Amino acid sequence: MNQLLRKSFFILSMTLGFYGALWAQNRTITGKVTSATDAQPLPGVNVTLKGATTGVSTDAEGSYRIVVPDGKVTLAFSFVGMLSQEVVVTNRTIINVELLESPTQLNEVVVTGYTTTQQKDVISAMTTVKGDRLKNLPVSGIDQALQGQAAGVRVSAASGTPGGGVKVVIRGNTSINASNRPLMIVDGIPVYDGAVSQFSYGGQQDNAISAFNTSDVESIQVLKDASAKAIYGARGANGVVLITTKRGKANQKTNITFDVQRGVSDVVKRLDLLSSSEILTLQREAVANFNAKQTRFQDMVDPDALGLIPGVTDAVNTNWVDEVLRKGIYQQYQLSTSGGNDRTRFYLSGSYRDEEGVQLNNRFARYTGSFNLDHKASPKLSFGLNLSIGSTKNRRVFSDNAVDGVYGSALRSLPYYAPFNEQSKLYTPNDPNYQGFPNGNPVAEALLPRQLTYGIKFLGGVNAEYAFMPNLRLRTKFSMDYNGSQEDTYNPTGTFYGSLPSVGGQGYGAYGTSSLATFLNSTILTYNTSISEDHHISGLVGGELLHSQGLTSGVQGRVFPRDEFTYISSAGVVDAGSSFFTQNGLVSGFGEIKYDYKNKYLFSATARYDGSSRFGQDRKFGFFPSASVGWRLKEENFLKDVDFIEDIKLRASYGYTGNERIGNYQFLGTWDATTYNGSSGVGPNSLSNPNLQWERTREANIGLDVAFWKGRLSFTAEVYDNLTDALLFAEPLPATTGFGSLQGNIGSISNRGLEFTLRSVNFDGAFRWTTDLNVSRNDNKVVSLASEQPLYRGFSAAGVGATNVIKVGEPLGTFWGLKYLGVDVATGDALYEDFNGDGRITTDDAQVIGNAQPKLIGGLTNTFSWNGFDVSAFLQFSYGNSVMNYGNSFLLNPGTDLRVNQTRASLRRWQKAGDITDVPRYEYNNTYNSYSSSRLVEDGSYLRLKNVAIGYTVPAKWTSKIKLGTVRLYATGTNLWTLTRYTGADPEVSTLDGSTAAQGIDFFTLPQVKTIVGGVTVNF
Repeated sequence: MNQLLRKSFFILSMTLGFYGALWAQNRTITGKVTSATDAQPLPGVNVTLKGATTGVSTDAEGSYRIVVPDGKVTLAFSFVGMLSQEVVVTNRTIINVELLESPTQLNEVVVTGYTTTQQKDVISAMTTVKGDRLKNLPVSGIDQALQGQAAGVRVSAASGTPGGGVKVVIRGNTSINASNRPLMIVDGIPVYDGAVSQFSYGGQQDNAISAFNTSDVESIQVLKDASAKAIYGARGANGVVLITTKRGKANQKTNITFDVQRGVSDVVKRLDLLSSSEILTLQREAVANFNAKQTRFQDMVDPDALGLIPGVTDAVNTNWVDEVLRKGIYQQYQLSTSGGNDRTRFYLSGSYRDEEGVQLNNRFARYTGSFNLDHKASPKLSFGLNLSIGSTKNRRVFSDNAVDGVYGSALRSLPYYAPFNEQSKLYTPNDPNYQGFPNGNPVAEALLPRQLTYGIKFLGGVNAEYAFMPNLRLRTKFSMDYNGSQEDTYNPTGTFYGSLPSVGGQGYGAYGTSSLATFLNSTILTYNTSISEDHHISGLVGGELLHSQGLTSGVQGRVFPRDEFTYISSAGVVDAGSSFFTQNGLVSGFGEIKYDYKNKYLFSATARYDGSSRFGQDRKFGFFPSASVGWRLKEENFLKDVDFIEDIKLRASYGYTGNERIGNYQFLGTWDATTYNGSSGVGPNSLSNPNLQWERTREANIGLDVAFWKGRLSFTAEVYDNLTDALLFAEPLPATTGFGSLQGNIGSISNRGLEFTLRSVNFDGAFRWTTDLNVSRNDNKVVSLASEQPLYRGFSAAGVGATNVIKVGEPLGTFWGLKYLGVDVATGDALYEDFNGDGRITTDDAQVIGNAQPKLIGGLTNTFSWNGFDVSAFLQFSYGNSVMNYGNSFLLNPGTDLRVNQTRASLRRWQKAGDITDVPRYEYNNTYNSYSSSRLVEDGSYLRLKNVAIGYTVPAKWTSKIKLGTVRLYATGTNLWTLTRYTGADPEVSTLDGSTAAQGIDFFTLPQVKTIVGGVTVNF
């Protein structure tokens, strides 16, 4: 027994001694990691022991603590956007490290469809935009923030209205009737990014994507070719935008960030209109020119009888544009916190944004909240959660792109009249002087109506991942995207609409609700392996189920007892109401395989099989394959030792993508409820087309990626050729059929283009200067239609029928009209080209007079930093596009309508024989000189200083004294300067928001706003 005890004691002593020796051989290393640029601490830096799996991350102050074996070891420090650094540790216990900003992005991890990969291994056309590049842009939507940031991406805000529609087009328009917007995906969840409102506000839409806070964005990937997009199959033809939001980092001390911004805004330009005396002179001259052509005295017009009396009529001089516009106030407050340990990571944020529009009574407010959570339950099982909610309140005004809107009425209204009477009360329809307003008192139309849109967007997802082996993982995700709106409008009797006899003249109100919910389940199995050190293989297979359902309802009321009773329950007549429910589904299977040999030769293939409820019984399913290859020339022996070349990669891709974004039930022959003599019944509403199928886009792309001098200079060049056929298009039918059109697959559209992206680090030291440039060109053309007959779109146009045309051989957005040749120096009349040579000017002489497609678009950003100061300047441009200044059909009409004010260009009108000018003579009731022609089409090219930001980061030695982390003071300005030959208020606007065939029209559209903002960001 004693011998046994002695042996046990000996074994225990040896064991304790062994572990004690092991413990004695370990030691703790501590230190701090900072940026070499501004000496600020870097949280989240990975600190690992080289050759082992031991690793930690720095906390919010950049500090770390790691246990390493005794003796000589090496620590590796790595961080996104920074050059990795290795430090040999001998007998030191405190090691502080400064990391240099990385000029190259080859090792950055980017999201590519359902997986991630390093930038150096990407063999598809895609562009990454980091969230840091968006922080200085005080825009309401993520889509708007992309403007000028990525080659091949054309972004245009339809107007300067806060929360308004934004058009995003990637590599050209691919469809006529179906949506041209890219697929927007936030943290793996496809999101609705269209209009929230169902009521019309003059052609302008609002924007569901504006419910997101851009400050929550970590990065954005724009997928542009088939190799990148085909994994999304039927929804990928218009491009894919992958938005990744911020998440907590492992072993990071809880970090709190507070940001506040306040600023002012104003329109970029106000049109210069005539004063009372100037317009009166012009009007009397127009009447005199009319009388000079009359042969009978009784046909002549007395200008005094029209109220055009010098000294009386022009006694009042009102600048109506100044009356309805103001300087808007902008403010935003944001609070976020993040942190984590080796098992759980979190990110939580909240924000409030209040944007007072530059139009009277226009305001956009938004509340947002976001919560992301990642938890590792075991070495094999992990969970994730992401929640985002945005609530908006949009106080709208009926203005954009409307003759009788607030802004349009202000432009048209004669300066003879004032908004208020002698008692400082608004002129309304019951006042004696009201008849002088073409479409109401613009100030009253802004202040008196109630036009509210409440929006809510909820995005939620939960995922689980199980690792069967380190290289074999199964991931499933359930998510929902919910969009809801409530709209409440009332036009009192003091407004134009509320006083119309057609609504009873006693007020008009409307109320509507809508909801759209999309549910998604995706399950993906991923696998990767290596065979020796040369062959690397990875792949995935997955499936998705998507279901969307929407419910919309609305009701209208009129004849209210008093203007104090403004809701539908008080209406004397409730005679218009509707509601409807829609749903659609998508079932999909997809796969991807990637292979590379020695990181030199790369191959990728993807395929997706989609089935949609939107298409005919025999055409519900579509197959969308793609393949891409890459050759990293740098790995070849003849370039491997060329030091100044960091990387050269040649790649090519080919494949097919689809578009199914049309309305529901389009393939069905539907019936609709109808009434006749008070009796209800049903009648046919649309014809069936059981062969309706997807639009399909064939895409080919060749790209070259080059980096020199360790990434100090890098560029990417792309060339692509895309052809979309089986267009989803409503083919017009003869009226004798009883139906206006039949939804079918007819025609094709091509898009061919070039893209060029360059990044350079010009100086890299205490003073740092970087430059980012992107330039792209896209040639769009309608290749075929159901027939050679043109299709007319856009607005009705005097003398030619329509402003736009869809025509084989021409791009979408082509303008249609007479070719304006100038002014007859003898008579002052307009000269038009007799296109068909019949000796007359008729609608048959209409022809193509321009198009809205630019020849080049791009952006240039220069960023400077030195000793805590940072400055960035962002220039954005568009070249070669035309804009139809359709507002000039009213504001520069040679006498067609004397009730409308005119622009200052009218002062150079023809007045006597021999005058050489481009503005015809003014003649009362003359319509010939106002035909829609190339006189209205102008060069819409522009160069705009889109953003300037100046910041100063307070040194840590000062902020640490008051227990703060990083403190940055900054000021930004947007749209501060524009160089353009366009004579309208803004070349960037587009009247018919989202229109493909009628883009590039400026019809009383509120211009973009310039904003100056000051702010401070504090990290705790």
